[in-house]
Amino acid sequence: MTKKLMFEKPLGMRDTLPFFHNKKEHVRKNMAQVIESHGYQFMDTPLVEYHETVGKMSATHDTHLFKLLDQQGHTLVLRPDMTAPIARVAASQLKKEGFPLRLAYDGSVFRAQQSEAGKPAQFEQVGTELIGDHSSYGDAEVIALLIDSLKQTGLEEFVITVGHIGYVRSLFEELLPGDQDAVAALLSYLHRKNYVGYEKYVQSLGVSQEAKDNLNALLRLRGGEGVFEEARALSKGQAGLKAMNDLKQLYRTLQEYGVASFVQFDLNLISHMDYYTGILFEGYAPNVGALLCNGGRYDTLLPSFELNASATGFAVHVERLVEALDGASDTKKGPLCLLVDDATFKAGLQEAARLRQQGDQVVIQHIDQVADVEKFSLKFKTVREMYKEGGDR
Repeated sequence: MTKKLMFEKPLGMRDTLPFFHNKKEHVRKNMAQVIESHGYQFMDTPLVEYHETVGKMSATHDTHLFKLLDQQGHTLVLRPDMTAPIARVAASQLKKEGFPLRLAYDGSVFRAQQSEAGKPAQFEQVGTELIGDHSSYGDAEVIALLIDSLKQTGLEEFVITVGHIGYVRSLFEELLPGDQDAVAALLSYLHRKNYVGYEKYVQSLGVSQEAKDNLNALLRLRGGEGVFEEARALSKGQAGLKAMNDLKQLYRTLQEYGVASFVQFDLNLISHMDYYTGILFEGYAPNVGALLCNGGRYDTLLPSFELNASATGFAVHVERLVEALDGASDTKKGPLCLLVDDATFKAGLQEAARLRQQGDQVVIQHIDQVADVEKFSLKFKTVREMYKEGGDR
């Protein structure tokens, strides 16, 4: 082992220390309770998948995949997301279970980074997949479940921004017929939220001023339900009208769920996930400078695995959720410690067993191994020095 690498980690990897691990555990537990209460069943998939299947079906760019070879010469990848592996399982082992399927997951995903810029190469996601429901009620169900799950962790301030990829594509097809290069460029600007670059590119296009004005008007379609009429006036195509009807129905259903106050609309919302086909959404919180969660409808992914079924779902970035909570969550305060000596060791074991039975976390520590009792005590919510009490409980 070279001394240079002795304490280093691979690019983008992080150590999860106990205090942060406890916060993540709290978040996972609370989200899982809500998700399971809605009838979703948790499952897991291998950390390693075939590049030819899950690797290529994933929306993660090939340069961000961790690749390796097995002994048979097959190219493998560390799973870059959870949606594609679950689609593989749904199309094979679960295809006879009957739809809709309500599945959930909690696991790590891996995306290679080109430079150390604060982006993790490994992070944990908790999420759901509703498979076999093609209705707007399905879209509303996963968004409402996402909101309830976030609230259950203690998060109070957040917003779920909802868009529709069908509307954006319809508008571009109307205003830029046949110009796929221009459409791809504009989608890229929207995905990167580079609105200045978007407007400059629009100005360079060889289309009418009215078309340019309408393309730029897309950037203003943000807010509450008032954006629906503005959007309908901007796009007259059937696909655009269908998208607006989908969003209006979604909003009415979210009102019935009682969660509409957490929702805003952004009709220029674009995801890096290429397989989204309809409603899509992103979540943000005040204390986090990056995406907290995202999801949407992906009706073309399962057919890629030879299963004719639609699907929708969400994924929450657990580490960012912990950051968003910023101490608001009711995490564990730490275990109780019983300090013992030779004379009180047996009594300490008995007391620890009693306390553990009533749900406490208890550490037994012999006093001879503690150099500084005061400093050691700071690690625990309570330290009982049994050696001073003579074992008389």
